Amino acid sequence: MTLPTAILPAGLEDFRYQGLVRFAALLESQTRSRLFAKNIGDLVHSINTEIGENLDKSIRKLQQTNLSDDEKSGLIDLLSNSATRSSRLHLTMELLLKERNRQWQQSENNLKQIMLDFRGMVDDLSHTLIEKDLFERQSHVLESIILSHEKVAQWKLFVQEILSGFHAIFPFNFFFIAFAEEHGLSLFVYFLGDYSEEVKAQVREHLAQDMLAKLKLPEDAPLDIEEFQIPAEGKYNSIDDVKMITVPVPELEMLNLAGLLGVAYGSLHKLSAQEASVIRSILAVMVMVVGSSKALNRTLSELEYYSTHDPLTGLYNRRYFNEMLDYEVGRSERHGHEFSILMLDLDDFKDINDTYGHPCGDAALIGVADSLREVVRKGDLATRIGGDEFAIILTETNKAGGMVVAEKLRAQLREAAFSAPNGKTFHITTSIGLVSYPEDAQNISDLMTGVDIGLYRAKKLGKDTVCSVDKIETQIQENRVIRDHAESLRNSLREDRIVPFFQPIIDCRTGKVFAYETLARLCEPDGRTVSAGMFIETIEKYGLGRELDRIIISKALQAMKQKIDGGDPDIKLFINLSAQEIQGRGILGYAEQMCQEVGIPPKNIVFELLERDAVGDMTHMRKFLSDLRKKGFSFALDDFGSGYNSFHYLRELHFDFVKLDGAFVRNVLNSKIDYALVNNLSRLCQDLGILMVAEFIESKEIMEAIQAMGVDYAQGYYLGLPASNMP
Repeated sequence: MTLPTAILPAGLEDFRYQGLVRFAALLESQTRSRLFAKNIGDLVHSINTEIGENLDKSIRKLQQTNLSDDEKSGLIDLLSNSATRSSRLHLTMELLLKERNRQWQQSENNLKQIMLDFRGMVDDLSHTLIEKDLFERQSHVLESIILSHEKVAQWKLFVQEILSGFHAIFPFNFFFIAFAEEHGLSLFVYFLGDYSEEVKAQVREHLAQDMLAKLKLPEDAPLDIEEFQIPAEGKYNSIDDVKMITVPVPELEMLNLAGLLGVAYGSLHKLSAQEASVIRSILAVMVMVVGSSKALNRTLSELEYYSTHDPLTGLYNRRYFNEMLDYEVGRSERHGHEFSILMLDLDDFKDINDTYGHPCGDAALIGVADSLREVVRKGDLATRIGGDEFAIILTETNKAGGMVVAEKLRAQLREAAFSAPNGKTFHITTSIGLVSYPEDAQNISDLMTGVDIGLYRAKKLGKDTVCSVDKIETQIQENRVIRDHAESLRNSLREDRIVPFFQPIIDCRTGKVFAYETLARLCEPDGRTVSAGMFIETIEKYGLGRELDRIIISKALQAMKQKIDGGDPDIKLFINLSAQEIQGRGILGYAEQMCQEVGIPPKNIVFELLERDAVGDMTHMRKFLSDLRKKGFSFALDDFGSGYNSFHYLRELHFDFVKLDGAFVRNVLNSKIDYALVNNLSRLCQDLGILMVAEFIESKEIMEAIQAMGVDYAQGYYLGLPASNMP
């Protein structure tokens, strides 16, 4: 074959080269977008599937609960609708990705066509026709180097496939790829054909150095050479007549080619000027493809790594913990093994972040992770669940063995010293919950609930300790009952099914009603009325007291208004408050506003708190009482005498009323001690100018004894049951 003598002018050659580089960059960018969208789609599909499975599990568990059929049906319908919407989201996402793939394919075809049009324009301008055979050979090479997800994942093999196809169209002998790595330079050398060790040594020594020189790299740079043998015909004993074509990476800021510096093509075959020009253009594309393949491979590897690892500590993350816990339960069930779970929560870790800053806190978390790695065995799993929480799966380890590891870890963390920014050191303690399979629980849900209970107990016992859990099924059931109460109370608040009941407080001297205590009641949908006292633990745990207090105040004041308008202007109303109200959450301002709107004098209202709640924060309590009196309200201390230092509170704080703990009143007729206590407390309150209310008056005899002692007021079932109105 005779090639035309005309070649492209130098300026036009450079123009075509730069154009191909940019087209390749566009193709690489589109491929990145496509891979990113695929990963996002896979992630959405995975999460959506998980949501659907969780909804199905929730429906099955809900069917086993003790809720009424109507409540079950409503919740099941709600969950089923959510599952249906989740399924629709999955189908919509598939349609979206399918349409995007169609558009990407169309864009890719358009880009290919533009590349072909661009090349044709250059050819017309150069007034030189490249022979049809040469053009087709170039096209075949370009068609073989389109990226795909599978090729990116195995990018080294992908490069060898490209070179094999390249060699079949444009025979050559050697190919070089240079990368800048952290440790120095890496050079991939590809041999096509059969070469003696002597020739290979010459290639490594001379041609490699020639390429590095053309890339303007230092000759003494550390060089790591990796060799690849690609099958091809021919056996060569000399490299004297080799023709080298080196193409560096273009200096474009938008490129991210994973450290690629350039590629080089070495051939012992004589090349025409046009062949060299075509090969140079192909190499320009290969620079982009090879670099993009490695960069995308690195990105995919990082995504895969961080999908299961915590980026700060390098430990496995919550997702991997959940996967391995599920696996370990199945494995241990099949083989009859035991295993234990440790849940660690660093004590007061927020103080470290607040005191020394988050960078110092992050350094401490890394140190904690290092301690976990030192303690656990090979085969155990240490993970960071999130924040300052860590979890460990101890394979084939019973509870006793788990306790040994937990104590060792607790002691090691307690002794570890961490550096603060100011040059000082600080220490960290941790609370640890422990649960074992199958001794404590046999499924993931109960295991995780149990280890959380153990961790909560460790915190409650003063922190820096290890706690396991006994009678886990009972405690889980108790927790679920509290949770059910919380949902029932939330629904009642939302549906306005909380109402006030009123129990009379009698004047012991006149026998007339002096006041009413407001008691919250929950009206069930079936008409039953439940005392809010059954939900006290739930109210405190889930912070429902604020909303409950406001609803009761609003409704009780409206009922009080009717009583006053009925001709009893001096009647008083006692209203219970939750403990958090003394923190200044605005309840007094709300009560004052409601009194103004309803038209009730604040002097008719007496707010009461349990003694244990009122004296838990003396500083806030003093301010609360001061603000309360400024607004014209009165205050009663409930369950007086139940604390260990009640008389101290009488000296430090001034109360308008004290309500004597019912435990003293109930046994006043049978216990000389209780009789003496009530009698003397009554006299003490009289001397201090504090009015006393005796609760739990359940018989005529108790009432007469209380009156004989000079107690001011009395309250109990003997005197009047709670009612929905004020008689």
